[in-house]
Amino acid sequence: MYAVADTAAYLTGRWHIERAVHDLRTGTEGSFRGTAEIRPDGPGGTLVHLEEGELTWQGTVHPATRTLRIGPRPDGTAAVTFADGRPFHDLDLRTGRWTAHHPCAADRYEGTFTALNADRWHLRWRVTGPAKDQLLRSVYRRAR
Repeated sequence: MYAVADTAAYLTGRWHIERAVHDLRTGTEGSFRGTAEIRPDGPGGTLVHLEEGELTWQGTVHPATRTLRIGPRPDGTAAVTFADGRPFHDLDLRTGRWTAHHPCAADRYEGTFTALNADRWHLRWRVTGPAKDQLLRSVYRRAR
């Protein structure tokens, strides 16, 4: 693991993403390939996290995007929100690893963030509940 003193500064930049998506209930698997750009957006040092790419699901390719906001805190941690400002989770990479929790209706999202070095981090989301039983594994590599 790679200790990160300032989560927002570490994440800032352009990243290549490879994501494996597994629906554990149906056995269906898919993948996402794309990029994330994490850049300053607005006052107070807030960052915008823009992902775009292609989701391949059951042999069909779909364009896919998502937008998050990252609010840095003075202690090096951050608050992650959805694009509309609703809270998503806290993020603290000071030890190089963080587990986040997010309730979504009756489902529960548990995300494990692992910083491996200055240019690579992993994200694993396990989603459980009445509506979903999924595992998403993402690898982020800094673009040069």
